[in-house]
Parts: sequence; structure tokens; C-alpha cells
Amino acid sequence: MSTRVEGALGALYPFLDDRPADLDAVLAAVATSTAEKAAEIVALRRSLVTEHGQRLVDCAVRCAAAFAAGGTLYAFGNGGSSTDAQDVAQLFLHPPAAARPLPAISLTHDVALITALSNDVGFDVVFARQVAAFGRAGDIAVGLSTSGGSANVVRGFAEAAQRGMVTIGIAGYEGGRMAESDVVDHLFVVPSASVHRVQEAQTTLYHVLWELTQHALAGEL
Repeated sequence: MSTRVEGALGALYPFLDDRPADLDAVLAAVATSTAEKAAEIVALRRSLVTEHGQRLVDCAVRCAAAFAAGGTLYAFGNGGSSTDAQDVAQLFLHPPAAARPLPAISLTHDVALITALSNDVGFDVVFARQVAAFGRAGDIAVGLSTSGGSANVVRGFAEAAQRGMVTIGIAGYEGGRMAESDVVDHLFVVPSASVHRVQEAQTTLYHVLWELTQHALAGEL
């Protein structure tokens, strides 16, 4: 008996269906889908230049001033955004050889601390509590969320703002709760409903922010 795989799973993984199939047609469909996704992210990234270009420059100048005054960057997010937060911290702290390393910490890397706070207090405070412990006026808080609605990220921003930190939000969709908040100094929204495209474009945003910050520190902005 042949197995029929339908719906979203069948569309993503046509090879799971053991019924006779036209291999050339399957490969052509995969090629078309790949090309469409590539074109989509290229167009999305280009749109960010118009939407966020000058605002990224302004944010980078402010970040450079914070670093020059001895500030530290703290990055945080959930799920895929937690790995992006770790990438942000790594990028600033351990950049390519020719660039200047800058103090940066990911608030998602300590599993013991994250699970202790989640278990003993609540998951909504896992970033706010760390910001309260480590953050100082003039430091930088970078929060990432594909939806913009992560409660613990928004609470992290609230704590950072209370302490006089520079707050930078990187979101998707329409910005969610980040866009509604008055505690995010610099908000960069990727206008897409696809989590995949959002995260791909967010990676571009924070790499550009890092590069511009390096230029600002060198007096080139």
C-alpha cells in the first residue's frame, strides 16, 4: 500500500510520499520555491535601506558614544531570537580581526540562571532580572523578537529604560508590543509575516548596526 503525504508536510517534503512521482517536476518545484524565497528576502532587505537607513546611522552613533563611555551591550530574545542574541554579543565582542572588540553579553547563554528564574520566579522576568543585576546607565539593551510581542523582552526593555540604558528593539510583522511601547529608543521592524524572512532580515539589520558602530567609533560617521 502506498503512503500519501498531503497538506503542508507533503508540500515541504514530497519525498515522504512513496507513490510514483515525476522527479523532474518535484525538482523544478523545489527550484522555483527556492528562487522565490531568495527574491523575497533580497527585496525585503532592500526595503530596509529606505525604511531604516538613517535611523541605523543615528542608532550606531548613540551606541558608539555608549561604548566610548565604557558601556556594555546586553542582548536577549527567545527561541531562534535567543541564538540571534548570542550572535549579536559574539559579533560585538569577538568581531573579525581588523575590527575593534566591544563589551557585549548575551542574557540567554546561562541555562542554569534562565531555568532558575523561570522555575522560582517566572519566565517573564528572565531578562529583566538580569538587566537589573548587571545594567548601568549608559549601557545598551538589544532585544530581538520576530513578533515584537515577547513579554519577557518587553519587560527587559522596561527595566533597561528605568536604569537609563539605550534600548534597541529588533522586531518583525508590525512591531507588536515593542511598537506600542514608549521604552524602546530605537526600533527596527522587518515588515513581513514570515518568521523565516524576518529572522534573515534581522540578521542583516544587526550586522549593519555593528558595522556602522565601528565606523562611528573611528570617527567616520
